[in-house]
Amino acid sequence: MIPQPSWIPVLITLPTLVPLGAAALSLLLGRSPRFQRVVAIAAISVAFIASCLLLFLTDRHGTFAVAIGGWGDKGFPNGPLGITLVVDQLAALMLVVSTIVLLCVIVYAIGQGIRDGTAQQPTSIFLPTYLILTAGVCNAFLAGDLFNLYVSFEVLLTASFVLLTLGASEERVRAGASYVMVSMVSSLIFLAGIAFAYATTGTLNLAEMAVRLDDVSSGTRNALYAVLLVAFGIKAAVFPLSTWLPDSYPTAPAPVTAVFAGLLTKVGVYAIVRAHTLLFPGGSMDTVLMVAGLLTMIVGIFGAIAQSDIKRLLSFTLVSHIGYMVFGVALSSELGMSAAIYYVAHHILVQTTLFLVVGLIERQAGSASLRRLGGLIASPVLAILFLVPALNLGGIPPFSGFIGKVALLEAGAQNGSVLAWILVAGSVVTSLLTLYVVARIWTKGFWRPRADAPEGELADQGPSALIDERDDGAFSEREDVGRMPAMMVLPTFAMVLAGLVLTVWAGPIFDFTDSAATDVVHRGVYVEAVLGGGESR
Repeated sequence: MIPQPSWIPVLITLPTLVPLGAAALSLLLGRSPRFQRVVAIAAISVAFIASCLLLFLTDRHGTFAVAIGGWGDKGFPNGPLGITLVVDQLAALMLVVSTIVLLCVIVYAIGQGIRDGTAQQPTSIFLPTYLILTAGVCNAFLAGDLFNLYVSFEVLLTASFVLLTLGASEERVRAGASYVMVSMVSSLIFLAGIAFAYATTGTLNLAEMAVRLDDVSSGTRNALYAVLLVAFGIKAAVFPLSTWLPDSYPTAPAPVTAVFAGLLTKVGVYAIVRAHTLLFPGGSMDTVLMVAGLLTMIVGIFGAIAQSDIKRLLSFTLVSHIGYMVFGVALSSELGMSAAIYYVAHHILVQTTLFLVVGLIERQAGSASLRRLGGLIASPVLAILFLVPALNLGGIPPFSGFIGKVALLEAGAQNGSVLAWILVAGSVVTSLLTLYVVARIWTKGFWRPRADAPEGELADQGPSALIDERDDGAFSEREDVGRMPAMMVLPTFAMVLAGLVLTVWAGPIFDFTDSAATDVVHRGVYVEAVLGGGESR
């Protein structure tokens, strides 16, 4: 046991408390957009720096746990009784990747607002809500008890309801209503699972619950796992619980869609990882997860093939690639978990980047529909910003998408079961079809002359920021040609570079994910760090 420094509890709480405090301050500064912007960027920057420090510390020293306020900071079997925050290598990595995305997207959104003017835009509510979303996402990765995880989900979902329906257009309200209903059902199922878990074990602390579940009958354990898996599966958009996503995400403004696509489903995947390895080890649901992963990959990518709107197409690829992550988790091996962790980080960065690029395409061309687009190759900057993450998503070597998929295929081959080999084949087919759908965007949107597009003469007459202000007319008569502001291009470029980091430093990053996977699969490290009241390796 290594003594925990006195400043560690403060550091662990920063990614949650700083954005929450900044959200309150931002509301008070609602009449001062400039100060709101400074507060938002500063708060997320602090969360990012704290996350990087936690990543360094967990890599060097292992898992840290803190009982909030010291209340209930007791060892097994008398506690902990209060709220526990836990940060291990997996949680720290998720925090770093998430705060990178959150920081780049907020700069992008601010740049879009500055370019288009904020007089008629709901910026006074956008930035505080975005900060609340940030706090919810960060706290979900740190939550050490089931109810705190539930609260984190509710915080980020409440914020997402507001962000999704900004401007209150008919299309957004319709999509928001569907999103709210699905989220409420998921939350009710999760709450039922919490009640079931407490009735079964007498605790909601994840570490203590992991110990007590060992003495519970397999039938009760499987029933509890099934309830939680349904709740987390809806949030992660695992088939057949994923039909809500392609109808909801594409209606939101570009920055909102980008952060939703990059992060919200991954919080659900993270919850599945914790439940599968910490609470219910032993592989009782491996077959179910493998089948779900395979269907998620195949159904999602076939849905993408049928789309002509780039946002909807990318939303279906988002669903499809959740299947890769579920595949890695379902293998219940260190190699599979390491590959899944790497792929989660890769997909967060790449999927967010692509949605940011779509926002630039909408400004430049007045549409995100392949029926209207063409000739985008005339903008080399836009072409490069799309091509690199598109090839990465398609799994072209040497990008991180290829590296992550090869690691997953290796883990599947190592498993050796018939179902694992079927998943390997399904993964290859999905990767090829993903390459096909991004190639469609490239050939139709970039290489094809706009005059050859079926509706190429039509376009939105001016770019919109947060409010849905689409006004179709002749492309040649656009008053605003949609020049791309530097504050939108630079964070998109930064996201492209962040995705390339996973490629260039794939070796060291995989060493880290291997170590993280070992700690995740062998849950004793997590349990000892929490119930031992300190830190362990």
